[in-house]
Amino acid sequence: MTQNVLSGRRNVALVGAYSSGKTTLLESILSVTGAITRKGSVDEGNTLGDSCPEARARNMTVELNAASTEYGGICFTFVDCPGSVELQQETNHALMGVDAAIVVCEADPNKVLTLSPLLQFLDTWDIPHLIWINKLDRANGTFADVLAALRQVSARPVIPQQYPIRQNQDLVGFIDLVTEQAFHYHPGAPADPVPLPSSLQAEEQAARAEMLETLADYDDHLLEELLEDITPPEDEIVRDLKMELGADLIVPVFIGVALADYGVRPLLDALVKEAPEPSITCDRRGIACDDDTLAQVLKTYYTPQGGKLSLVRIWCGELKDGDSLNGDRMGGLYDLMGMQQNSLSWAEAGRIVAVARLEGAQTGDTLTPQGNPDTLLPKAPVIDPVYALAITPAKRSDEVKLSAALTKLLEEDPSLFWEQHGDTHEVILWGQGDVHLKLAIDRLSRKYNLPMATHLPQVPYKETIRQAKDSVHGRYKHQSGGHGQFGDVYLSIQPLPRGDGFAFSDTIVGGVVPKQYIPSVETGVREHLDHGPLGFPVVDVAVTLTNGSYHNVDSSDNAFKQAARIAMQEGLAACTPTLLEPIALVEISVPSLYTSNVLKLITGRRGQILGYEAKADWPGWDVVTGHLPQAEMQTMILELRSLTMGVGFFKWTYDHLDPVPEKLTERILASVGCDR
Repeated sequence: MTQNVLSGRRNVALVGAYSSGKTTLLESILSVTGAITRKGSVDEGNTLGDSCPEARARNMTVELNAASTEYGGICFTFVDCPGSVELQQETNHALMGVDAAIVVCEADPNKVLTLSPLLQFLDTWDIPHLIWINKLDRANGTFADVLAALRQVSARPVIPQQYPIRQNQDLVGFIDLVTEQAFHYHPGAPADPVPLPSSLQAEEQAARAEMLETLADYDDHLLEELLEDITPPEDEIVRDLKMELGADLIVPVFIGVALADYGVRPLLDALVKEAPEPSITCDRRGIACDDDTLAQVLKTYYTPQGGKLSLVRIWCGELKDGDSLNGDRMGGLYDLMGMQQNSLSWAEAGRIVAVARLEGAQTGDTLTPQGNPDTLLPKAPVIDPVYALAITPAKRSDEVKLSAALTKLLEEDPSLFWEQHGDTHEVILWGQGDVHLKLAIDRLSRKYNLPMATHLPQVPYKETIRQAKDSVHGRYKHQSGGHGQFGDVYLSIQPLPRGDGFAFSDTIVGGVVPKQYIPSVETGVREHLDHGPLGFPVVDVAVTLTNGSYHNVDSSDNAFKQAARIAMQEGLAACTPTLLEPIALVEISVPSLYTSNVLKLITGRRGQILGYEAKADWPGWDVVTGHLPQAEMQTMILELRSLTMGVGFFKWTYDHLDPVPEKLTERILASVGCDR
């Protein structure tokens, strides 16, 4: 593959917070480059992307949308990513396969904090990115205010390449800080060059000097020129911008209004000149490209007509329609324009394409013709689930179809997880929040004709005992003609320390209970522990078989098992049963500004604060550690995001069981219809 072909292509992700204008920017880009003849509108639900019913119903991007266009001799593939924090997994997978990202940001310093986790991910993976400040025609704060807020959340230097021109507070144009040329905006048309306003010369000079000084931190020659008051040539500045952006050392800032096409052409010009080529991205990823084909799955779709569709980045080599990858023969090769599929006969390295019917390929997988790559390409870590719903098919007959549908759903969205809980027997769907799971429920209904009933999952309470009971008698005697049933046991029941589980032993002497029946006694004991006096599984109990009797003819395994169950039913109720609840160890990550709110959140949900400290590699963030009852965690992510502008998140693991407070125990038992 020649360098000329590689340098003529760029893959760019559009990322940013919900409602920042990413989809509108994509429409504007496709319009000004001639890829579409009519701009769609998010409000009207007719954009090229966001074509699925779930996106249309919510006026929001809910899955990746890819579209290609040409500008300045470069073929661009843009991937519009969801902005909701609950759908961040989609975005992360896409970012692993692009050459650069445009972070779309509203012109509101109060909303900039919402970009913090996204910028952290970009910097962790050294993904080149620039910021495009959108909606500058209705800014909530000055340009300087927005820049200051961006610098608070970015680990890389944020340097503007443009400076806004306003008249009577209206946005009318911009100054290019590289060329020092001013431009006047025109809706739907290219900006015109105009003389630089004298009233902005001082601000322009200060902003340009700041840009050059930042670049000089990485270029000794430029530093020498600045020290000697030599004006660097334009091509040298552009070269430095390209090198530093490609190495993820700086974050250039551009401005505009996507709805009016303001600033879109200058943004594209900057991508042509400064965005890294696919070969540079390969070097950054440590991919030594040769003639062998190497690709990676960025997204999996299941379409109603065509079945499975994989969005694939080709890193090395080429793909031809009909080739095999990882043992699966491709069912088609396509260029995507939203969900419109345009057939391709082949595709070269550096391109993002859709491949049909790679049945064994999962999102993030490395693909080769042989299926055994020497090195697996890195893929985005799966985000831990934090919110759950118990789901039940609306029609009982649909239960047999649920597992297969969930498998496909999880292929499309790896941040979903489902389980059938061992204690409650509920089918539980886990995800990132209420919106995320409702999207999944809607897809189950639309794609697989599986409407669902949902509710919050039951808490897997346990119970234990506080007192011991000796010589608990259980006798099972049944006569119905022929051989009867006879089993007779005496049990000692004792509490164990928390976490010790269950222990069974016997002190039988003299064969009063024959050895062959002792395992059946243990089975009966264990079976009864599944449902204790309070209605929940019993834990931390020791049971000892101390005595009993048998009948030479009528005794059997089943008779001794039933005798043990009878003894346990009487004995456990007399041992002062108590309800236990699962306690989780939680680590909550939030901006330091909200740490005090999180401390109140934990104590307000019956939690115990263990401590807090600065979060490593996250400037301005804290991590708060605590113990929290699992019952109080079911809706915690919703309140946490409400308290932290949507950016707070947590990880949790099961830690131990604790007794439930007496008053709460009464309410729980009443709710499940059980009387202590």
